[in-house]
Amino acid sequence: MNDGDGTLAAKAQERRFGPLGTALVIIPTYNEAENIRPIVGRVREAVPDAHVLIADDNSPDGTGKIADELAGADDHVQVLHRKGKEGLGAAYLAGFRWGLERDYGVLIEMDADGSHQPEELPRLLTALKGADLVLGSRWVPGGRVVNWPKSREFLSRGGSTYSRLLLDVPIRDVTGGFRAFRRETLEGLGLTEVSSQGYCFQVDLARRAVKAGYHVVEVPITFVERELGDSKMSRDIVVEALWRVTAWGVGDRLGKLTGKDRQA
Repeated sequence: MNDGDGTLAAKAQERRFGPLGTALVIIPTYNEAENIRPIVGRVREAVPDAHVLIADDNSPDGTGKIADELAGADDHVQVLHRKGKEGLGAAYLAGFRWGLERDYGVLIEMDADGSHQPEELPRLLTALKGADLVLGSRWVPGGRVVNWPKSREFLSRGGSTYSRLLLDVPIRDVTGGFRAFRRETLEGLGLTEVSSQGYCFQVDLARRAVKAGYHVVEVPITFVERELGDSKMSRDIVVEALWRVTAWGVGDRLGKLTGKDRQA
């Protein structure tokens, strides 16, 4: 676990965190027909009391139909059908709204491709009992990646390091997407102002949480490269992350010089 500040950790220990409530695992999908059935099954086995929301962006490969079949057979599984592919950030924001409207106490981000291990969900939920936001981290002691080329690891580590230093956030894996939020945390992040996508979306929520003073904890995870289907990583996602993080970092520094706080 890592919060980068002993004072913040001490204050968090003095706080009394309320009960978690029912958890909602949000799984965005686009062309994940090969992966969605096994990943939902693993989630249901790992955290039987949790509910699952499959947010499908009108996948042409039939993922949405499979999701409906899963929901029809299990009252803990729901499906949010979206009009089309609008990006990871938009899918999660829609899932967050859906879950908050239905009073879920915990909202969890998780990939559909098996890179995030459902068996590690209990670890995130245990840590959330004493935190506002828990990040599954590849880059803290005990965390690791499996079946990644060195180039991909370099890109991910470099992106996290660049974001951490430029934005002054004490998080080792700021781009990771395996996360558990208390509902109160999400309600305090100004989600209506978030428009970023991809890795950048994850950086955006992390920096907002830190700036808002929430207690953020990282727990180690094992990240496994997908075996089926195609990666959604693209040059556009990397470029967006680079320019947005740079703009935020420069804006924060200008804000400190002028005495004006810049959140969006």
